[in-house]
Amino acid sequence: MATLYEIDARIMNCIDPETGEIIDPEQLEALQMERERKIESVALWIKNLKADLSALEAERKAFQDRERSCKGKIESLSEWLTNALNGEKFETPKVKVSFRNSEAVEIVDERLIPKDYMRIKTEEAPDKTALKELLKTNIQVPGCRLVKNKNIQIK
Repeated sequence: MATLYEIDARIMNCIDPETGEIIDPEQLEALQMERERKIESVALWIKNLKADLSALEAERKAFQDRERSCKGKIESLSEWLTNALNGEKFETPKVKVSFRNSEAVEIVDERLIPKDYMRIKTEEAPDKTALKELLKTNIQVPGCRLVKNKNIQIK
């Protein structure tokens, strides 16, 4: 099957470049039909890929929900087991439960911590919404411009 570029080139060969007269009307019609089939096929492919993407996103969300649920159950059951054993070891041929000591910093009131022990996180990014509104009112902003796009929609 020919590429769209090749089909377009063959269509141009059916037309006299100087007069614009159609040289071979039957071949021109056949090429236009082939071009339409090619475009339709690509559009349908995009439509199928979008459906696949939606299904994959739904599946990912379902897995994330299951993961959250599983983590919650682990946390809840671990807390229950910790309370039931009260720090004592437990062992059977199938399982062994023990406890180890660890240390962690618990922040009681962040406002009371000296500035020397605070990390500063800064993130700078352009405010595209505000910039778009300025550019729409014909105010020039250095470093950016308003671009008009054509977004394809396939249903």
